[in-house]
Amino acid sequence: MSRPLGLAALGLATPIGTGTDTVADALFAGTRDGLRPRSGFVPGRAVHVGSVDAPLPPVPAGLGTYDCRNNRLLLLALEQIRDAVETAAARHGRHRIAVVIGTSTSGMAEAEAGFTAMRRDGAWTGPFHYDQLATGGPGEFAARALGLPGPAFTVATACSSSGKVFASARRLIRAGLCDAAVVGGADTLCGTTLGGFSALEAVSAGLSNPFSANRDGINIGEAAAVFLLTAEDAPVRLLGVGESSDAHHVSAPDPEGHGALAAMRAALDDAGLTPADIAYVNLHGTATALNDSMEGKAVHALFGDATPCSSTKAMTGHTLGAAGACEAAFLWLALNPAHNPDGRLPPHLWDGAPDPEIPPLNLIGPGATFSGGLPAGPAAMLSNSFAFGGSNVALVLGRGEWR
Repeated sequence: MSRPLGLAALGLATPIGTGTDTVADALFAGTRDGLRPRSGFVPGRAVHVGSVDAPLPPVPAGLGTYDCRNNRLLLLALEQIRDAVETAAARHGRHRIAVVIGTSTSGMAEAEAGFTAMRRDGAWTGPFHYDQLATGGPGEFAARALGLPGPAFTVATACSSSGKVFASARRLIRAGLCDAAVVGGADTLCGTTLGGFSALEAVSAGLSNPFSANRDGINIGEAAAVFLLTAEDAPVRLLGVGESSDAHHVSAPDPEGHGALAAMRAALDDAGLTPADIAYVNLHGTATALNDSMEGKAVHALFGDATPCSSTKAMTGHTLGAAGACEAAFLWLALNPAHNPDGRLPPHLWDGAPDPEIPPLNLIGPGATFSGGLPAGPAAMLSNSFAFGGSNVALVLGRGEWR
């Protein structure tokens, strides 16, 4: 087993706050303040969405064609790790730092506005540029905004996008192509996404209710989360990555959760750990009927009903291409004594009505902590991200020295 990579710095912007300290306080308190009803996304009704309210920075000079909300939100997170990136650049050289970013929407909202103006005016009269919309744009933009000329690209595998960036960046480091990597993801609210999920009858009529017998769909959110991944040690490390592709259906998961189970097992094997070593599981937990059913089967098959679990999407909404990195960030906060000295765990917010068709899980409530507080020794957690087309990834993060 290769030495784990360090997650040396984290930048974070979510519907429950911006910056590590603010997000940690809201996360462990179990706030739902970030989910609010908004009109204009789905015709004829308001839907609860999670939006980032913090002011977004302007794009740097010379990068105006990339100017969109998605890249500005990404930049808000990148600025929080810039000092760590500069330190790594001074040590290794700027060309030795890669950039791997996940997204699913990129600048779709600006494209929607551009197409609307074109249909109204009969010409492209607005400020829209293809660089705003291009799926590969966030990786290019992040590299140019940070002044990093090394390998840079974007992963777009729907809701597993920014989980898979960890595997991609780790391969670059292990292949000797770079010494460190900026990894993460960003996605922003847009009508195409909300309309699409609404057409699938997958958007909740109110607040999402993951794993409940009464669940009726997702809330959509937006977020950006970025890390500096390095071959050097750090208080929290990337211990394992597991990927699978069940290709059961273009939008529905394998109902028995075989692909999800394979990804989790692969992540544990990669980390050299057993299910008993995992202190907490961050569930994909979208609150759709099919996802929660299959994930419940897969998680129960591997972890039983004792390991603490929760879906943090009940606080942030489903942040789509940013979800993998955003929820890895929640593990990072939970494992990091500087941000979580009391050993708190992210709570599962729902109506408390279990679905008898889903095997029992240990869905923890507000105030839950590590058994006995934050361990002085090693601790590890797992996070799931599952996407359309059966693109699955599980991440294991940890602290301390493992065998």
